[in-house]
Amino acid sequence: MSSPLFSEKAFSSVRSGTYEGAMTVRGTIDKTILLFFTLLVPAIWIWSKMGGDPEYAMNNGIQGYLIGGLIVGLVSMLIMMFKKSWSPYLAPVYAAAEGVVLGALSMFFEYMYPGIVMQAVGITLGIFALMLAAYKFRILRATPMFTKILYFAIAGVGLFYLVMMVMNLFGAHGLSSFYAGSSPLSIGISAVIAGIAAFSLIMDFTFIEEASNAGAPKYMEWYAGVGLLATLIWLYIEILRLLSKLNRD
Repeated sequence: MSSPLFSEKAFSSVRSGTYEGAMTVRGTIDKTILLFFTLLVPAIWIWSKMGGDPEYAMNNGIQGYLIGGLIVGLVSMLIMMFKKSWSPYLAPVYAAAEGVVLGALSMFFEYMYPGIVMQAVGITLGIFALMLAAYKFRILRATPMFTKILYFAIAGVGLFYLVMMVMNLFGAHGLSSFYAGSSPLSIGISAVIAGIAAFSLIMDFTFIEEASNAGAPKYMEWYAGVGLLATLIWLYIEILRLLSKLNRD
């Protein structure tokens, strides 16, 4: 999902007051790059540890790594939402935890569809570059109407995920089985969700620029870096899922 860290309320709460140093766009970019590499290291480590073999991984505690990574990532993000000044310390923790999760997920997808991970990484980075260029050259802007439509779209995706999760908890796997399938409708839904994730980057760029212009404190660079990384993770997973459907016979 587009990161809940990026909201008007999140940045307005730190715009006033005195503090040493101010947030900049350049600083946020640097922090995001650092967090990306922090994510990459444990992702490569977990893949190597499990030998790239899902069967070996299932017999050697991969579930524990996945659950642990998800919990640590979620808890660290929730804490940052309420304690933004802790972001310089918790942002690397979040990135490392998500790296473990993404490394494990990517390993399973790569085993089933060789070459899919590099395709997904390339497409994700390509979309990021395209959206950044569209924002920089004022081709796409977060107008009030754009923002309203995107918020409703994100809320709809969130509701879809929630319903699917609740149904799975009660043993009803029909919706998740459909979404995991490769029917034209399932592929279309995945494409739409990936598109929503891509356009969410425009919102992220807007919040980063506005917070920097408003003189948000320096630690918000880490906070914003986490928000941008979260959107990229969502986009990558949706592209990975979409490519897996397209690669099925």
